[in-house]
Amino acid sequence: MQKLLTGLQPSGALHIGNYFGVLKPLSDMQKDHIGYLMVADYHALTTLKNPEELRKNILDIVRDYVAAGIDPKKLVIFQQSQVPQHTELAWVFNTLVTMSFLELAHAYKDKEARGLETNVGLFDYPVLMACDIVLYDTDVVPVGQDQKQHVEYTREIAAKFNRQYGETFKEPKEQILESVAVVPGTDGKKMSKSYGNTIPLFGTKAEITKAVMGIVTDSKGDRPEIVYAIHRLFKDESKLEAFYRENKGNYKTLKEVLIEDIEAVVAPMREKRASITDADVKQILKEGSDEAREAAEAKMRDVRQKVGVLLS
Repeated sequence: MQKLLTGLQPSGALHIGNYFGVLKPLSDMQKDHIGYLMVADYHALTTLKNPEELRKNILDIVRDYVAAGIDPKKLVIFQQSQVPQHTELAWVFNTLVTMSFLELAHAYKDKEARGLETNVGLFDYPVLMACDIVLYDTDVVPVGQDQKQHVEYTREIAAKFNRQYGETFKEPKEQILESVAVVPGTDGKKMSKSYGNTIPLFGTKAEITKAVMGIVTDSKGDRPEIVYAIHRLFKDESKLEAFYRENKGNYKTLKEVLIEDIEAVVAPMREKRASITDADVKQILKEGSDEAREAAEAKMRDVRQKVGVLLS
């Protein structure tokens, strides 16, 4: 059985792009995979500087995971900061990786171009992400299209270590669900909190309605393409085609039906999420982090031996 690992940053409310890009595929994959689902709280520190908000987000994202169908008995849900081997291995990898290698990272260059603060953590993000993955002998990493390069970086870093110190790390493969590799936001760009173009995954019906009614529509074509691209995630395209033809130009009706189709999927998850207490979340994270830490430490003992810092 293949082992997977992926994670999301606890940097705010999840949106439907997170659900279709990561959580739904994970919910399906847990049937025939084992592995880990990480709360990437140290990664979140590159942009989130409010400690109370971060604490709340950590609890909330675990609720989101479970409400979206992730079973903690099938995938180990753990907190990145509770497994110090991640940052320990990051230092070892930093002694192998060059500056020029990291300067080519698309995500870093994109944030730099948008005028965001390019702190060292942001620059070094691919190295820590590589550690997150390889510590667990991961076979496959379910990610969005925008994270594909980071998994490629992971393979290159793992291979470089293996060449230098001997076979130690697996070189994982990314898994991208092509049909939803990039979920469009309300403005047509990739759905992202940083773009302010999201439809909240666990929002109230009123919040979902406001977001959907704000979707940009293009009157030039036969149908509003952004509305349709989001709608096909919730309903079979064979049914949508006829409905959109019958309602050509009637954008209000199309959006209202999209709202109802989103609500049909989200409402049961929203109800389940509301039943998960803080105590439930803390127990899930304790058990998962303990298990992840044990696996990571076994790998780090091997690493310390190979690089020469473990005296025998």
